[in-house]
Amino acid sequence: MLEGVRKVVNLDTVLDSPLPRSYTKFVGRWLLHLVETVRQVGAFALISLGVMVTRWNRAKTVIHPLIANQIAWSGIGQLPIVTFLACALGFAVIGQTVALLSRVGAQDLIGTVMVTVVVRELGPVITAGVVLLRVGTATVIELGTARASGEVEALEALGIDPVHYLVVPRMIGMATAVVCLSAYLIVGTLFSGYMFAFLQDVPLVPGEYFKQVVLALRWEDFVLLTLKGVMFGLIIATVTCFHGLARPIQLTEVSVVATRALLTSLILCVLVDAAFLLVYLLM
Repeated sequence: MLEGVRKVVNLDTVLDSPLPRSYTKFVGRWLLHLVETVRQVGAFALISLGVMVTRWNRAKTVIHPLIANQIAWSGIGQLPIVTFLACALGFAVIGQTVALLSRVGAQDLIGTVMVTVVVRELGPVITAGVVLLRVGTATVIELGTARASGEVEALEALGIDPVHYLVVPRMIGMATAVVCLSAYLIVGTLFSGYMFAFLQDVPLVPGEYFKQVVLALRWEDFVLLTLKGVMFGLIIATVTCFHGLARPIQLTEVSVVATRALLTSLILCVLVDAAFLLVYLLM
């Protein structure tokens, strides 16, 4: 009875055969949608930056406290989870890397490995992920709910620019938070990693460990780390605000919009990180 269902399929034939037309249409439609989304987000970002520059001194008594509150929520509010991640990353990854390099007699490469892995990649990427998941999600849900309930239209009726009031503080707050939290995560990871290596009786004194890290750092690392943090923060803020405010939505669509915003932010952050990686390779 099952003989008609059981068929022997050659794996090479399956791999060499072209994808079904429905798959190619799906991928093409997805790519076109991504390009269109990037174009719209880019236009929204330019508008927001223009408002930030031209209206910086307007309504300072209202906007500046909003910026401070956003920095406190996006930065200081995330210190506990970032501290936990710094300790976990240091104990699980960095400490084992230091111990392994010491065992194989490659102690001279510890500083270079720490700078390449922690300072250039893991620090800003993990921090951006924390801000995206905790602050970005709350932002798109808050703004999407406000748009669905008509609060944004009420601000416009009162003569208040929604971009100036809702978007600019979040852009500044998230960009500042990602930069500062990245530095905090990097320092915490380097310290906790050495503590884990010390518990494993690695024959490396603290002075030599941190000396190698300092010598491996270059001024370009500080500049690119700051730029990467600012870019990640601006991307997260812009994308989440765009999806929350771009078009009228229903309350039932807020969860869908939030998922779409997180996915778009993740893709754009990965693309920006890949661009910075090329810059690092050319240095």
